[in-house]
Amino acid sequence: MASPTFEEKQIGVSTDASHSDGYQSDVERDWSDEEEQKLVRKLDFIVMALLTLAFFALQIDRGNIGNALTDNFLVDVGITQYQFNVGQQLLSLGIVLLEIPSNIVLYKVGPTVWIGGQIIAWGFVATFQAFQHGLGPYLATRLLLGLCEAGFIPAGLYTITRWYKRDETSKRFSWFFIGNMLAAACTGLIAYGILHMRGVRGLAGWQWLFLIEGMFTVVVGILFISLFPKSPANPVSILGFRYFSDREIHVLSRRVLLDDPSKIHTHTHISKQELKNALTNWRLIPHILLTISTLSPSSTMMSYAPTLVASLGYSNLTANAMASIGAWMLLITNITWGFVSDRTKRRGIMVFLGILIFWGLTLGNRLIIHSKNNHLRFGILVASIAFSSPWHPVNGSWMASNARSAGERSITLAIFIMSANASGIIGSQVFQAKDKPLYKTGWTAILSLVTVGLFMSAYANVQYYLLNRKKLRQNPNVDVDELHKY
Repeated sequence: MASPTFEEKQIGVSTDASHSDGYQSDVERDWSDEEEQKLVRKLDFIVMALLTLAFFALQIDRGNIGNALTDNFLVDVGITQYQFNVGQQLLSLGIVLLEIPSNIVLYKVGPTVWIGGQIIAWGFVATFQAFQHGLGPYLATRLLLGLCEAGFIPAGLYTITRWYKRDETSKRFSWFFIGNMLAAACTGLIAYGILHMRGVRGLAGWQWLFLIEGMFTVVVGILFISLFPKSPANPVSILGFRYFSDREIHVLSRRVLLDDPSKIHTHTHISKQELKNALTNWRLIPHILLTISTLSPSSTMMSYAPTLVASLGYSNLTANAMASIGAWMLLITNITWGFVSDRTKRRGIMVFLGILIFWGLTLGNRLIIHSKNNHLRFGILVASIAFSSPWHPVNGSWMASNARSAGERSITLAIFIMSANASGIIGSQVFQAKDKPLYKTGWTAILSLVTVGLFMSAYANVQYYLLNRKKLRQNPNVDVDELHKY
């Protein structure tokens, strides 16, 4: 039998192969609820703060090109709107291609070095895209940016599952995505200021936007590598920063293992069986389809929000700031969905409810497309952005909670984010130049996509309900932990 890994020795796990999971826990709870809650708050200020900051940097670099569009970007670079859309598709394609390989590497080397290295890599690409000119450099830059960003989001989500218990993850997933949404909210306001630098040292405003925000990301990457703790069993940074006392480390590693023994690493790599289990899990199909279909419109709105607002009669720079209103509202809906999901322990119904509201608002956008009331059109657009994706982190938590091992959970989350980025491939081509300024065909496509997502979310809920009923009929005494989570 193989010797226990370092982490197993740290937390006292037996690797006796005679047990069904290949290991068992000899851990007993010897701490109070108050002590644990204090430790969780400390975790939030260290682990969640660094992961959320990194996600903020990711979205700044991924989404600022939408602001660049209002600063003569297409003309300066020498590309058409269709070519711009293709570049956005290549960004998503680059992410999809390396999503699973990235999480396999993460599992082996750990989040500190891998995630930190990724942040620095895409930060440099984001910085130097300020000097692109022509179709070739534009397409190459978007693809390279996607390849460097690949794996970050599932890596972050998986890292959260290793530090937190199951009934804590939906809220933390939502907090993690706050980094994304806060960036989307801030980017318009930041762009409003930076784009005024057009002409400084002979550079366009969009060039300053890429330079300043790209270098910010590089700094974030250096901070992440320097400060992020290695693991719950050894929560010390590469530079030796020790955030927890011996007593806190004792509670930190054991509380998660007691909640879900599958979260312990019994190997330093993902097994072939775990990879196969995740890739052949048909229960993930409705999750994948609802993610692709419902996030596609969300990505379209985020990319074109400043342009859509400008089409209502506002100046280009003002449109950047006004488009951020919906993104600020999305912060509130996102936290609300995560909090309620953890409190009620009902992820599926929250996913369905979120998509249902988004569907209603999407229908509203399509119905008022010819309205002369620009204030009404702006209000519905803002509300649509506010409800475009609060269900998304909860869906990820839902998928993760039904994984059967640490390795399978890692691949499952990679599949989850692959689906999200595949939605970007579709969303990038929803609005076409020949369809503007009303984008009648585009809004019809958006409504159709969200309708598919609504049906898939209902199907996923019914799927787990029926599977659990079948298990209970076969064995009325089945352990509740053996039932599917919904």
